[in-house]
This record gives sequence, structure tokens and C-alpha cells, in this order.
Amino acid sequence: MDLSWLGHACFRLRGRDVTILMDPYEADDFGYAPLATSANVVTISNDHPHHAGLSGVDGGPHVLRGPGEYEIGGALIWGIRTSRPQGGAMPSAAPKNTAFIIQVEDLTFCHLGDLANAPLNTDELAHIKDADVLLVPVGGNCTIDAQQAARVVAQVEPRLIVPMHYATDETRGQVVLDQVDRFCKELGATEAAPRSRLSITATSLPSEPTVALMEIAPVRDRAQRSP
Repeated sequence: MDLSWLGHACFRLRGRDVTILMDPYEADDFGYAPLATSANVVTISNDHPHHAGLSGVDGGPHVLRGPGEYEIGGALIWGIRTSRPQGGAMPSAAPKNTAFIIQVEDLTFCHLGDLANAPLNTDELAHIKDADVLLVPVGGNCTIDAQQAARVVAQVEPRLIVPMHYATDETRGQVVLDQVDRFCKELGATEAAPRSRLSITATSLPSEPTVALMEIAPVRDRAQRSP
């Protein structure tokens, strides 16, 4: 499986038979480049435009917006309802979030969306605890912060930890978020070097939980129009 970061909380997961796009954004009030990609499946954790933008997505994808169990293109996908912050930086957004667990090609990925609280409660953890790869927000302010994210990681014990939803050059001055360095310090991963893409198989997973920072995919890589 190939995992690419398109910015903020948006990732593209590409396998042999299915391409899954998670939390695509609209870029009208954002520093990130507009999306121009395609997918078979799109998962949307909440209805904020920074997580629910479909205008740059082609391919006639199945769009998953809430709790449920789905099987598409050989992928098993579960949507798990979690709480989401109310008021604050996002007063107009509904206080609902869906974490998505994706099982495909002998790997289990979990995208936590805009998780509001840590640690996870018993019901949430029961579904998420088997994730091999955890995509976790770390920027605080409108989701969990570095310390809370570290608690979630300790509960789930994934093999790969991919931080998301933090301050970048693209978001500074437009969205109030913390730096990813705070999270890396919490996990003792201050030497982690960003990677342009992750190619992951069940046999290539690290033996111990490992933080994997990612570079934002360049425009030539994100503008792939065939899922």
C-alpha cells in the first residue's frame, strides 16, 4: 500500500485494487493547493470544508460520511462515531466526528479525523486498538493536542504513527494549530525525517511503534486522475 499526504488531514491510500482518499479539503480559505485527484472511495470524518471537500475529486467515488460497515474494492471499512470539539475555533461545525478503520491487503489503517477527547473510551478503543497504521491529529486548538495524541498512541500501540492536522507553512496565518515538533518530543521522535511517501506491507512494518513524518505531496504527484 502506498500512502501519500496531500495536506492537513487529507491522505491518499493506493492499493492494487482500490484508492481511498481520506478527509479531502476545499482550498478557498486555505493555504494548500487545490486538490486534483481521483479515488474509488472517499471517507469524510466531519462536515467542515477542511475535511469534506469533494470539488477536486474525480472518479465517481463512494463517499462515506458516518458510522457503518462497508466493503468496497476488497477493502473493509468501519466508521466509528467519536466526539468532536464544540465552539471555539469551529463554532459552526456539528460536534460529530467519525474515525475510519480501513482493512486492506493484510494491513489495518485508522484515520482519527478531528478527534476531540483523549484517552479513547472503551467503545472507541475496541474498534481502533488493532490498527497497524494510525493517522492522528496533533495540532490542538480544534482537535487533540500533542499530549492527548501521545495518550491515544499509547492506548492503540500502532506500528506506524503518522501525525496530521498541524501547523505548516500553508496554514500559518489562516488556521491556528500547534507545530508537529511538540508531538515528536512527546514520543521521543525528534530525529524523525519527513518522507515523501510511505510504501507499506505487512512484512515491512517496524517491530516497535515508529513515528513517520510525511512531506506534502507535490502537485505533480497529487494530480493523479486515475484511481
